[in-house]
Amino acid sequence: MGSPDSPHVQPTPVLLVGVDFGLPHFDGELEELGLLAETAGLKPVARLSCKRKVPDAALFVGSGKADEIRMLAQMHGAQEVLFDQALSPAQQRNLERHLDMPVTDRTLLILEIFGQRARSHEGKLQVELARLQYLATRLVRRWSHLERQRGGIGARGGPGETQIELDRRMIDKAIKSTRERLVKVKKQRATQRRQRERQDVFNVSLVGYTNAGKSTLFNALVKAKAYAADQLFATLDTTTRQLYLSDARQSVSLSDTVGFIRDLPHGLIDAFQATLQEAVDADLLLHVVDASNPDFPEQIAQVQKVLTEIGAADIPQVLVFNKLDAIGSELRPAVLQDEYEWDGQPVPRLFVSARSGEGLPALRQLLTESVLAAKGADKIPDIHADM
Repeated sequence: MGSPDSPHVQPTPVLLVGVDFGLPHFDGELEELGLLAETAGLKPVARLSCKRKVPDAALFVGSGKADEIRMLAQMHGAQEVLFDQALSPAQQRNLERHLDMPVTDRTLLILEIFGQRARSHEGKLQVELARLQYLATRLVRRWSHLERQRGGIGARGGPGETQIELDRRMIDKAIKSTRERLVKVKKQRATQRRQRERQDVFNVSLVGYTNAGKSTLFNALVKAKAYAADQLFATLDTTTRQLYLSDARQSVSLSDTVGFIRDLPHGLIDAFQATLQEAVDADLLLHVVDASNPDFPEQIAQVQKVLTEIGAADIPQVLVFNKLDAIGSELRPAVLQDEYEWDGQPVPRLFVSARSGEGLPALRQLLTESVLAAKGADKIPDIHADM
């Protein structure tokens, strides 16, 4: 895959494929997959959607549709095929042989992007661990040498030991080493958290679907210069700054976390446990939503799903509907502060524009009320939501 950070490298032309199994979140236009591809430095040249009741065990889409994919790829000059679902190792291998070109699934594509975007030492370690865990399940990917025996005199591992066994042993060793290094980083982060707790700091974490505008909102609130862009996964590493609230006469700790996405690989959720720990340990979550995206209810659901997986579902939340400036006048809400019903519970909601600054004073006021309420109670009674 070409890196978007390499301007002189021509992006690889790719064919996007999605299979509708009747699930409610199926993206028939493959819009999100296209954005993921572009974020990874690839160039979508054609798209193909099809329907199936269940995946084909061998080729995921069946041999007839696989033939159609091969013809379409040849017609448009695609050099790689991207699937919007996760493929089993056997399906991926069989498809590559049938299509005679590389095949990447949604999981590996997200891993590639995370690998390109990680900047901190911890972020790089977490991505590496997730990548190694993925490779450990499919040592038969694109390397023909994995299917050859490496035995005889002078061969590593002794006569008859396959290259795949050697690779698996090497990957297992790398996974163990990476986990040990991550444990040290987690201890350092835990020490920093304990220091904040001793200082009685009120912790606020920004969470939300990727590209909802979390980093832009973070920058607007704390006047920071965290990287923000109109792309998926612009931010991977947690950034924490102090936000002074004059009416409360104190600062709160504000953290910008990695964005969530549909079908986020479980390996990444596990690997990014330390980064997402900022959300788990927060006193309040600002759940940033792209108000201009018609699919925002599904995106809210995906974020709630991940929050549940990492143990942060019971933390008080405020829904911050961002990108108010991108909403047409006919759809603009009459009231910018209300409640949004989610899972049978009313949740506080504010409409803001991180770009123009509209609604930010109301958000600061809400944070002030939260801090003042926390000073006199163990929880925040006014905005607690059992989500």
